[in-house]
Amino acid sequence: METLNTIVTAISDVVWFPILVVALVGLGAFSMIYLGFPQFTRFGKSFQQTFGGMFKKKEEGEVTSMSSFQALATAIAAQVGTGNVAGVATAIFSGGPGAIFWMWMSALFGMSTIFSEAILAQKYREVKDGEYIGGPAYYMSKGLKFKGNKAMAAFFALSLIIALGLIGNLVQSNSISGAVTQVTSLPPIAIGVILAVMAALVFIGGMKRIARFAELVVPFMALLYIVGAVAILIRYGDMVVPTLKSIFVGAFNPQAIGGGAAGVAVQQAIRFGVARGLFSNEAGMGSTPHAHATANVKHPVQQGLVAMVGVVIDTGVVCTATALIILVTGAHESGLQAAMITQEAFARAFGNGGAIFLAISLTFFAFTTIIGWYYFGEANVRYLFGNKALTPYRILVCLFIIIGSSLTGQIDLVWNLADMFNGIMVLPNLIALLVLLPQVKALVKDYDAQVRLDPKVFD
Repeated sequence: METLNTIVTAISDVVWFPILVVALVGLGAFSMIYLGFPQFTRFGKSFQQTFGGMFKKKEEGEVTSMSSFQALATAIAAQVGTGNVAGVATAIFSGGPGAIFWMWMSALFGMSTIFSEAILAQKYREVKDGEYIGGPAYYMSKGLKFKGNKAMAAFFALSLIIALGLIGNLVQSNSISGAVTQVTSLPPIAIGVILAVMAALVFIGGMKRIARFAELVVPFMALLYIVGAVAILIRYGDMVVPTLKSIFVGAFNPQAIGGGAAGVAVQQAIRFGVARGLFSNEAGMGSTPHAHATANVKHPVQQGLVAMVGVVIDTGVVCTATALIILVTGAHESGLQAAMITQEAFARAFGNGGAIFLAISLTFFAFTTIIGWYYFGEANVRYLFGNKALTPYRILVCLFIIIGSSLTGQIDLVWNLADMFNGIMVLPNLIALLVLLPQVKALVKDYDAQVRLDPKVFD
């Protein structure tokens, strides 16, 4: 295992820094300027579009689809997972407090990237078996006009199936198992089997059950976690300002902090901040467009606006809450790893009850991500192989859930595998986004023109 971990780490390091970090931040910055800073100029409209039609019922006779809010909930179900609990903890552990600043930066730039992804997913979606389906493989194969675009789409689809549907869900179940075994006597294999059975019951219900599950569970789990985090910040109120200072200082001069940040370089802060930020909010990864493609909206830009809210909730709210409670309690200096660092923060604040609370929260987060990532993988299985391959895919996902739960002593290997496959998957999506960006801008201009002619046209 040690040899495998060394090989995987070497590949991951090459893919991520500097190639992927530069590509992600560069595309995010370029698209932000090119599209007129949508994360600032359209911020209010994003929230209005997201929550204004939450309770709008689907009209009869429409293609089977999700509401705009259900699509966002499904995307957030995938976004808010172990990246928000274990990922933030490992970012601080490996990159120091300054990694959180770079996580914020990746989110800021990522809002324009995910805006573009959702718009393209809407434009190039298809109807299969009476349902909307779409994502990067669809806008690569239909939108890109150069030779090899279909091979590129197939490579992306296969990479996503492996990165999220299999390896990604292995990470999620591994984090659940690690947290639950800290507060119960359940063996890891039993936890894996229970998770696999529960997941299978949702999988077999198709899009409707996944959308309903996400719509009901995601708001509840996020609110529950935020309440717990706010309680800790109130208890450690005197540490909030010094913690914020350590984040900004650590982003540019980690050595000035000392303590747990000793030996951390700026490069490490950037590398782990951006990597964990991507793993958490998934902007540019090419995953959430699969959910946004299914949304029932009148114009693609409407769902682009909604997609940006997902990054705000994921990184701006949930990840920030996790980072602050870890740093104010000093849990990052405990010598623990991954989700156990965050669990230690809750335990320091509320004793064993806090550890149990985190185990419950993490289980919710990771399980909803399993459902979201399963669905993203399913869209690509259908793209490559058709519906006949869905049953084998579901069985494989369940097996990886069980395997991940059993690898409780291999946290480094599990996360390094996730980093490597995520990096491989992201590259073709970033190329497609760059080439198709003029189409995004044209759709934004069309949207603005229609709104100017009739401000109520999209109400």
